[in-house]
Amino acid sequence: MELYREHFRAIIFHNFRRGLSRQECFDELNSLYSDKAPSYSTVKNWYNEFNRGRCSIQDESRAGRPKSVVVPEKINAVRELIKQDRHVTYREIEASLDISMTSINKILHEHLSVKKICSRWIPHNLTNAQKKARVDWCKEMLEKYIQGTSKAVYNIYTGDESWIYAYEPETKQQSTVWVFQDEAKPTKVVRGRSTSKQMIACFFGINGHVATVALEQRRTVNSEWYTKICLPEVIGEIRKKQKNRRIILHHDNASSHTSTQTKAFLTERKIELMGHPPDRSRVVNQVLPEMKNAIEREVMQISPVKLRLSQSPHPQYAENLYFFNKSPPLPSSL
Repeated sequence: MELYREHFRAIIFHNFRRGLSRQECFDELNSLYSDKAPSYSTVKNWYNEFNRGRCSIQDESRAGRPKSVVVPEKINAVRELIKQDRHVTYREIEASLDISMTSINKILHEHLSVKKICSRWIPHNLTNAQKKARVDWCKEMLEKYIQGTSKAVYNIYTGDESWIYAYEPETKQQSTVWVFQDEAKPTKVVRGRSTSKQMIACFFGINGHVATVALEQRRTVNSEWYTKICLPEVIGEIRKKQKNRRIILHHDNASSHTSTQTKAFLTERKIELMGHPPDRSRVVNQVLPEMKNAIEREVMQISPVKLRLSQSPHPQYAENLYFFNKSPPLPSSL
């Protein structure tokens, strides 16, 4: 016959009524049932209960585990709160539905499978017509260059202009560092973007960086600079080894790129235009930001000195520029 805890409690109660001590009761149970006998602490606890007047050997009723609030009604309520306000916080949900943070976390991640993320910056929203035009342009380019297998892709060069600041606050991703458990959390002083800035134009081909041309300090791009300073230097770099090399230029529709003066220059130099999609080109959205990061890291590592662009055919544009005198590294995405 298998003995359960209620049986042992009855034996303990019997020995209690017989007048046996706690130790005597334990020794007797141990001698009769060996390893199946209850421990001395169990015998002691039941003796204490019987001394307080308890006569029942059954477990007393308990309040039990509190009823879970993670029920379909609460889950749907949290879902509605999120749909009404995508920025709603834990504390606002707690105050609205009167449920604990633990329950909110369980509902959000286990039942609704939602996560809070930062919005991704995009240049601008495209209309349906612009999206269709972009798709059509991409299909046209894939067909024209045989899915990228055409040798003509080696003649395509793309570029654009962007401001480089002497100091620009790091993004959240750039400022992340590894910290050990016993180290203090890093902090940084809030600083605004420096007013000292430099306009540059970067050009790339399929094999990487081709040329970086700096513009006169604190001025913006115009057709005069683009056709007499920038493009001649870029074309000269491309055709350094092969004078009559074919060039297919890909740039956006900025006024300096589409002006009559620029078109006449490109025609004279036998430069073909690739056209562009109906939004900012990849060189602006992806390549240039990486180039700027690389340039700014380089600038921060050296003392600001007055550098000359000795290879430039127009050194007057290089005066008083704070810049580095070597080709920037190729972004990993190319």
